[in-house]
Amino acid sequence: MRYTAGGPPHPGHAVAVDGDRITAAGPYDEVRAACGERARVRDWDGELAPGRHEPAARAWLEATYHPDPREADRLGTAPVTGDAPAALGLTDADWGASARRGLQRLLAAGTTGLTGPFDRPRVRTAVARSGLRVLPPGAPTAPPPLAPGARADFAVHAVETPGTGTPDGPAPGTPAARDAAAIGPCLATVIAGRLVHRRA
Repeated sequence: MRYTAGGPPHPGHAVAVDGDRITAAGPYDEVRAACGERARVRDWDGELAPGRHEPAARAWLEATYHPDPREADRLGTAPVTGDAPAALGLTDADWGASARRGLQRLLAAGTTGLTGPFDRPRVRTAVARSGLRVLPPGAPTAPPPLAPGARADFAVHAVETPGTGTPDGPAPGTPAARDAAAIGPCLATVIAGRLVHRRA
């Protein structure tokens, strides 16, 4: 896979995880040798990078209702926003269930951190159980680099290779072309060393 640690991706790089911490990062062969033969290997064809942080998590979980699939006929499947949730007569239990579904959407996008705090008790419980890192308002949200000693929070995204160069775009193979590449769907999300999302 391609590995990003604050710079351009490097093909064939990897991280090693023990418990909730990264123990090695770098070229795959070096990391594999450092881990020994008993290490479990996961190989994704994508770009490995620190997970994303969601600064608008309070609005996403406490002011947005995420319908249950059984409510699709009545509410649809998209998040319900604006004044509409207030008209639904939602209970604390409803908000807790909605938050769990909203968290699943965030995990599926490669999110590993949120900005809090959260006022609804059921939402707080759902967030705590998710393992997502919660930061207070105003705290720096840049995730730490994928380096030995850091908490093992990261995501793997599919990468769409840029097309051929055109007069309007960067030449293929240049750093500008790589930076312009569209990042595809999240293939996997890991929080504190646990695989919490895997794209089917």
